[in-house]
Amino acid sequence: MSYEKLKEQLALHGQEHLVKYWPELTENERELLASEIQNLDLAEVNEIFRRATESTKVILEKFDDDLKPIPQAHYESVPGLSQEKVLEYENIGFQQISDDKVGVLLLAGGQATRLGFGYPKGMYDVGLPSRKTLFQIQAERILKVQQMAQQRTGKSGKVTWYIMTSEHTMGPTADFFKSHNYFGLDEDNIIFFNQGRLPCFDFNGKIFLDEKYHLSTAPDGNGGIYRALKTQGILDDIARRGVEHLHAHSVDNLLIKVADPVFIGYCKSKNADCAAKVVSKSSPSEAVGVVCRVNGYYKVVEYSELTEEAANRRNPDGRLTFSAGSICNHYFSAQFLQKICNYESKLKHHISNKKIPFINEDGVRVKPSEPNGIKLEKFIFDVFEFAENFICLEVARDVEFSALKNSDSAKKDCPSTAREDLLRLHRKYIREAGGVIDDNIDVEISPLLSYGGEDLKDLVENEAFVISPFHLKSMMESSSNGVNGNH
Repeated sequence: MSYEKLKEQLALHGQEHLVKYWPELTENERELLASEIQNLDLAEVNEIFRRATESTKVILEKFDDDLKPIPQAHYESVPGLSQEKVLEYENIGFQQISDDKVGVLLLAGGQATRLGFGYPKGMYDVGLPSRKTLFQIQAERILKVQQMAQQRTGKSGKVTWYIMTSEHTMGPTADFFKSHNYFGLDEDNIIFFNQGRLPCFDFNGKIFLDEKYHLSTAPDGNGGIYRALKTQGILDDIARRGVEHLHAHSVDNLLIKVADPVFIGYCKSKNADCAAKVVSKSSPSEAVGVVCRVNGYYKVVEYSELTEEAANRRNPDGRLTFSAGSICNHYFSAQFLQKICNYESKLKHHISNKKIPFINEDGVRVKPSEPNGIKLEKFIFDVFEFAENFICLEVARDVEFSALKNSDSAKKDCPSTAREDLLRLHRKYIREAGGVIDDNIDVEISPLLSYGGEDLKDLVENEAFVISPFHLKSMMESSSNGVNGNH
């Protein structure tokens, strides 16, 4: 496309500044810039910006009048369930796994910049005795849950693993899986797909240039998964394989129960189209979003949007009224995803004010010290309100949730807290199976040996654990010396 044509097209949408430096560019750079501009639907992008800024103006609506907790009929808590009920849900879940009807949607687009690690976050090693990465731990949990399903049902089934990466993490992630032989999983059942990107804007809706020949863009948030599922053929793959239940979660929860049979069984038995796992908020001021109902629709209300009164409100039993803390751990029926992806364009974009490097008026690339523009993103939970049968499952935080967001200097949601949470849970599993272990002894239990504390009794009963750190491995893991030795 000629410069004149390009400029004319941009001028129609108020973005002609994007070709300001055209005369200075090499032929190659001009091609790159022209191709990026042509790949943008400028009318749609401008409309997205307009709608996002408009909705932000009214977002500070008062939630209090129409804010209600999740009704009891739509809410169960695993710690409060009888062993029989847990087994019932688990059996349903295992049957679905054996019938190849379960898929996992892994949100793995993030780079671990806050951890000071220049690779995809899933490749991060939190410093466990085994030195396993997040990807390896999650892969091994899938292997184990498939094995348990076969033992329980007598039929071998496969979990399909859909991994959403971003433009920058796709290559390194795919290479990492290949070089580790897909961690023992079948390559055909691991599908990588890319999250979309959106331009970054200044506060007036002008798209930033990151370089004179390159637009500034950012990932479109974890809610971008719905567009990606549709545009990248993942919905078609789900239908072709006959997958009916999708467990979606972020990569950075070290305690995640991947393809959790209890969660799948609970959702299947209640005929849910969409569900959320939640943890009970640790205090009224804990900065987590809360799953609740607003105007009769299910939503995640951000901590900052709750009034102090609502955050502190308690039930007669003393529990916080709004206690269902959102942990990015969701269930979707395949049918619901098909429906949602057809009108994902109706999902709102959220505005995030950020410090965005840009090319200034003088053609110099500037790294601002204050927020100077806007990134737009969608959130995965924004589809809750479209569900016809939405339910919640509360799980024990110490068993299922430990986030990895920050570097150790934050002392919260960081590698050392995540590692300690996992080792503490594994000490608990050892004690429950009859083993003896002090709090200062670090023993990691391989996911290939035990998914959630089961199958340990024969190994650890009446055993005293004194070597620290120690890696308790399954038979299939080759024995090696040092801390990785078998017990």
